[in-house]
Amino acid sequence: MTELAFPALPAARPAPSPVRLDHDTEDLAATYDRVGLRQFEHGKVLLEGLALEPGQRVLDVGCGTGLLGAWAAGRVAPDGEVIGIDPLPLRVVLAARKHPLFRVQVGRAEDLSAFDDAAFDAVYLNSVFHWVPDQPRALAEALRVLRPGGRIAVNSADGERLHDATRLLGEALASLGLAGDGAGSGAIHHRVGAAQLERLLTDAGFTDVRVRAHTFVDQVRDVDDLIAWSRSSSFGNWLSDLDAAPRARVREQLAERLEARRGGAATVALERHLVHAHATRP
Repeated sequence: MTELAFPALPAARPAPSPVRLDHDTEDLAATYDRVGLRQFEHGKVLLEGLALEPGQRVLDVGCGTGLLGAWAAGRVAPDGEVIGIDPLPLRVVLAARKHPLFRVQVGRAEDLSAFDDAAFDAVYLNSVFHWVPDQPRALAEALRVLRPGGRIAVNSADGERLHDATRLLGEALASLGLAGDGAGSGAIHHRVGAAQLERLLTDAGFTDVRVRAHTFVDQVRDVDDLIAWSRSSSFGNWLSDLDAAPRARVREQLAERLEARRGGAATVALERHLVHAHATRP
């Protein structure tokens, strides 16, 4: 059983359970392939800064089910290629079907030993950096596999601004006497703010570091729509520490909070806050 261990949190807060990779299922992977358009759309914004060109070789770290990787493959066609890695085998299977110039394999951001030094023109991490426990190591590996002058693009859930969904979930958990945004919530514990992301990239050896905060607005139909996205995006870790009965109570509390924001509309608008960064290997 593979686990990602989190660094210790301050004593005043309950320690979160480690994010587990074995919670993923074929159903969750298929659901993510359908509802992951949110990550796909902000991923296209992230990749604008790479200005991908035909003939380039690109590494997609944490490729998921391959929506963005296939899109990137179209940008480097006909002579380039995109290599995708992901630690979740069920998602790698789906990603492998996406595009003939998009090749995928199981792998981790912290270990790119399958690839030679200076092997890629560009590397990107979309919707994955906030899941990586050893972020300095992941960036060091990205630097190693980039050619001189190669570019990296990376984003993270903003460590300084909670997503609306995360905040509402924290309120729902707290109302039931459960951990506000830690144990049982599947919260993202490695999110970084703009200044921290800039420092991480600079310390890793990148130059021309540029970081920008973004806010994206999602339209959510109802609580089940939000839960399907949250569970599949967290590969089953969302509320995984809770038994069925407390999970049902959390769902009720979360539904009440969503409906209070609806205002008679068909969908509920929820903001997500990310930081996007681009940098260069000297």
